[in-house]
Amino acid sequence: MLATGNALKVTLYLSDAARHHGMPVYADVLDFLFHSGIAGVTVLKGVAGFGAEHRMHSAHILDISDQLPILVKFIDTEEKVEAILPELERRTGSGLIEVEPTRVIVPTHQQAPSPR
Repeated sequence: MLATGNALKVTLYLSDAARHHGMPVYADVLDFLFHSGIAGVTVLKGVAGFGAEHRMHSAHILDISDQLPILVKFIDTEEKVEAILPELERRTGSGLIEVEPTRVIVPTHQQAPSPR
């Protein structure tokens, strides 16, 4: 479990068309992060974007693209992130990995007094 303090925030920039061993890269990465014990992961699908090749991809009502941007975001300790980065880089392929220092605050879950 992640505790209050310094951590690393990792964002992977992917395309939903990207594949790793026939599986969508984001799904493969999500599975890897789950089994690696990462504290939590969020996968977001964009409605438009472009990457290094400078090709615009967007979702239209009549033409839903299969090359929309996907962001995979997670925060964990520096030790955990550094330990998995080589494998994450291998699985990500042509995507981009951003790692930045952050500070997290894990609120204490105190129950509020009940009204009388």
